[in-house]
Amino acid sequence: PLNGEIFVQVPNTKEDSELDLFVQSLALCPKSGLHNPLKNPERYRLYGEVCHKAAIALANSKIKDFFIHLIQRVMPKSTPQARAEVEVTRIFLQNFSGDNCRFLCRSFTVPGDHYGQYSTGNRWPYGPVCIICPFNFPLEIPALQLIGALITGNKVLIKGDSRVSVVVEQFLRLLLKCGLPPTDVDLIHADGPPMEKLIRKAPLRMLQFTGSSRIANRLAEITKGKIKIEDAGFDWKILGPDVHDFEYVSWVCDQDAYACSGQKCSAQSILFAHENWVKAGLHSSLGELANRRKLEDLTIGPILTWSNDKIKAHISEVLKIPGSFLIFGGKPLENHKIPSVYGAFEATAVFVPLDQILDPKHFELVTTELFGPFQIITTYNDTTLKDVLEVCERIEHHLTAAVVSKDQQFLNHVLSNTVNGTTYAGLRARTTGAPQNHFFGPAGDPRGAGIGSPEAILNVWTCHREIIYDHGPIPQGWTLPSAT
Repeated sequence: PLNGEIFVQVPNTKEDSELDLFVQSLALCPKSGLHNPLKNPERYRLYGEVCHKAAIALANSKIKDFFIHLIQRVMPKSTPQARAEVEVTRIFLQNFSGDNCRFLCRSFTVPGDHYGQYSTGNRWPYGPVCIICPFNFPLEIPALQLIGALITGNKVLIKGDSRVSVVVEQFLRLLLKCGLPPTDVDLIHADGPPMEKLIRKAPLRMLQFTGSSRIANRLAEITKGKIKIEDAGFDWKILGPDVHDFEYVSWVCDQDAYACSGQKCSAQSILFAHENWVKAGLHSSLGELANRRKLEDLTIGPILTWSNDKIKAHISEVLKIPGSFLIFGGKPLENHKIPSVYGAFEATAVFVPLDQILDPKHFELVTTELFGPFQIITTYNDTTLKDVLEVCERIEHHLTAAVVSKDQQFLNHVLSNTVNGTTYAGLRARTTGAPQNHFFGPAGDPRGAGIGSPEAILNVWTCHREIIYDHGPIPQGWTLPSAT
């Protein structure tokens, strides 16, 4: 992505004879999975050991650095951002080491109506499943979803974005060294059309997709709803009326909007700044922070899905909205060798008046997610907070959000009237960050897929199965009753 030179060759699986091998492999797994609470329970311990060994491996400085540099090679991002991806994966593996795989899948018992009867609620795998991963987090997203699927008893077909799928392949090789049963996972390198053909033919019980809303909705139709989605996120941040720790909050806003060149599904897409923050100099502060970003350290870099022409056309249309103006940025990067198929653009912010955002003529344009270093900034006051919440209500996707304030009443008012699945609240609130210590995912959509936490794994990779045991004995003196 940095210079256009060929540096990796990726298989292009497309022939029916090739695809059929994956179909046949998935068909070997029953609906009851490779293990479940009653079948092959020793495999929970096996995966606890795999996670333990893999966590130790990722703590090794040579292995850690290998993955950091491999991530940067295919999806250029700064070293701290790439390192965080490896670190989150390591700690996630650590979290599910030892007995924690079986603790995750614990069942519960409810007393029955009579002696010898009781019901048990169990978390049951789906069996043959599929994961389709995005380009922007080549290790963290596929690793966390893959491990979640495996430890709960599923057999997995996994496909990464072909531009970055070498990272998934190397992670799988690491897991194999750590004891992963080779037949538990199939890795495919393929483009969209052959992958769609495979999905239609294979006996998949569930598909987990992270990526664009357009493809997510198509896959939902193809799978007849057997899907969990983490798709687009036009994510918002509200700066409350109380201005505190101005420099810190400005820095977090810069990180949220422009880290990884804005190529995060959780990136800050729109900033609602109370007029008190604007009076304090927010616009100029954000401009100064954005100007620190440079290609040399990859704090700004190639944009893999938006070309410069497409970015400029979008910005031009937004600037036609009455009252809009460019706050900073707005120009392509210079003096680089990034191929024209990719974008290379300055960190950019455009101001759009709040009343114009609400105008139906402009709303869809303003709330279009530009998957790159771009954000909308607007301002509000105490009387127009209701308009801010109206915008939040109309936005279609509800992944992440942030409410920055020390005012508990203000926080409660905003939080009680919004729905984003991963919402940060308080002075240090951010929109980005998908660590392993809390649930990360959308809300408001029954297809929503989370990641990272035990609750996320159970929601995505298992279903509820109730088994009612009724051992008797038959009541003494029982006689055949009348038909009912």
